[in-house]
Parts: sequence; structure tokens; C-alpha cells
Amino acid sequence: MPPTDAEAATGQAPATAPPLRTTEAGTDGADTLELRLPDDFVARFGGTTGTRTPAVADLLDGVGDWGPTLTPVGAFQLVPVRLERDLPLISRWMNDPAVAEFWQLAGPQDVTEIHLLAQLDGDGRSVPCIGLLEGTPMSYWEIYRADLDPLARHYPARPHDTGIHLLIGGVADRGRGLGSTLLRAVADLVLDRRVPCARVLAEPDLRNAPSVAALLSAGFRFAAEVDLPVKRAALMIRDRSLRDLL
Repeated sequence: MPPTDAEAATGQAPATAPPLRTTEAGTDGADTLELRLPDDFVARFGGTTGTRTPAVADLLDGVGDWGPTLTPVGAFQLVPVRLERDLPLISRWMNDPAVAEFWQLAGPQDVTEIHLLAQLDGDGRSVPCIGLLEGTPMSYWEIYRADLDPLARHYPARPHDTGIHLLIGGVADRGRGLGSTLLRAVADLVLDRRVPCARVLAEPDLRNAPSVAALLSAGFRFAAEVDLPVKRAALMIRDRSLRDLL
């Protein structure tokens, strides 16, 4: 389990969405949007999952192949981290005081590198990703198997429970509700692409009130307080069965 929680800050970034190609019925009757990406986006981010060990078991149903989704703030996509491309940017974000307070990864670049390598060279239970909004990197995500994580020792885990960690990188993107919008979009992506998964989880620090509020606005419910090794956390859950109600 990464030692950090879902990100507290929210924001907004304007741009023009890629053209829509098709709409098809998705899981639970939700529509799945297939978007055509700009050529310069494909050139920069396409063609690889970004992991250092391609032979690792796919425990998360191909996060790198989930593709873009259309949100109220534009086209958004999760792209698995490539260390040589993304480390400087992620390290810079981790050294923002507002982020460092909860992620605890401030310091030289190799602090962030060690954190990323633990996932990239691991068994595939956690996938670190860059979040692209209209093709612009603006957030860092970790999509992980909560049922296979040490977190499962601290709550009644169910098979295929999937967890989310998030930080919004730019100060200008925070405080405008962007975090809630993207948390909802990514939780819905998980439920659409991971059919066996019935619940999406987050476990922000209880002190991180903006993060808890963002998750509530994104359709998560407060389930419990849990004592984790590095924090007292709010266990937040988005249920497949309630996704159209919350």
C-alpha cells in the first residue's frame, strides 16, 4: 500500500476535446466513449504501457489500454508512468508543500524514483499513471488492487476491490472542483473496464478534509475510520450498485 492518500486539491483546465468516434453500451448500461486522440498525443504517449517489466501479470485489466473518456471538463486519459519521461515532473509535484504534507515524498528526485520503482518493478498490483486532460499532463494517479494490498488487513476486503490515489499537480488546477470530476470519471472507468470489481476505494488521511469532500462529491460514501501504519484514514467507497444514485 503506498504510504499516501488521495489528493486534496481540485481545479480546472480548459481545452478542446478530441473528436468523438463512437458511442457504445458499457457496463451497467453506462455509455463508453471512444475518442480519437491527436497525432502529437499518440506520438508522445502511445505505443507502450510504460512499465519496466512487460511480463508482469495484468492484475488490473490493462489500465494502459482503457483509453480516453469524455468528462465535463474535457477528454481525460490515464497513461502508465514511464520513468525516463515522467520522473522529473512527478518529483516536482511531490515537492509542492501542499502535496508533501500527505504524500511524504518530498526531497531529491530519487525519493520519488524509489516510490515509482516499487510499483513498476513489482507484481502488477499497483499501476502509477499520469493523468492527461486534453493531452496535458496535470495529475498523478495510482490504481491498485486493494484486495491484494496491505490495506486489506484493515477492512473487510472483497475480491477485486480497486483503490485510487490522486494528486493534482498544478496549483492553478486546484480548488475548483476538478478533483471531484476526475475522481468520478476514473472510478467509473474502473467499474466499466474491470467487470469483476464491485467497489472502488480511497483512503485519504482523516485530516485531509478537502480530499474527503472531493470524494463525497465524486459519489464515494464514507465507510469507516481505519488505523493504517502511517495515518488514520477515512475509508471511502464507490459502489457499483450505487453509481447511478450518488
